[in-house]
Amino acid sequence: MPPGPAFGGEDDWVLSPPSAPAGGPGPEGWNGQGGAQQTQPPQAYPAPGTNWSITIGPDREYFMAMMQRSGPEAAGLNLPAYSPEQQRPLTGNQITIGRRRHSTGDTPDIDLSVPPEDPGVSHQHAMLVQQPDGSWAVVDQNSTNGTTVNGGEEPIQPFVPVPLQDGDRVHVGAWTTIRVRRG
Repeated sequence: MPPGPAFGGEDDWVLSPPSAPAGGPGPEGWNGQGGAQQTQPPQAYPAPGTNWSITIGPDREYFMAMMQRSGPEAAGLNLPAYSPEQQRPLTGNQITIGRRRHSTGDTPDIDLSVPPEDPGVSHQHAMLVQQPDGSWAVVDQNSTNGTTVNGGEEPIQPFVPVPLQDGDRVHVGAWTTIRVRRG
């Protein structure tokens, strides 16, 4: 069985006070008696002041590169003449990317089955996963056509989180690019 997503259950984010030497002050923010001096508990994530968003849309350069690497079955694909970019904030701990599965009604957070449907996207293609420091990583879910980052020719390894930076481009399917923005 392949490994699951890059995060665990709710217990992963339980914070406990650091240990302090007997009789002495503990690390900054702790009173050495096992209690915190702070009135608000520290946050696991998102990091304060960190806002991330994505822009989703067709990418001509990526599409052309895909067509050069694809076999004859891709000859009938055409880049959509019109497909407005979508912008949305990254919220929560994970964002699923794929196509709606009509037989079960399962719909990913980023549904690329809406017109113009990207035929190269798997039903469960990839996930964006928030990291403990508030940044994001992409995890390919063993998709049929793979996931690449920043125009790379080789797909990322399935089930291995790849950290993302401000401005990175995640490529899925035949033409879809998801640009990640911080701030």
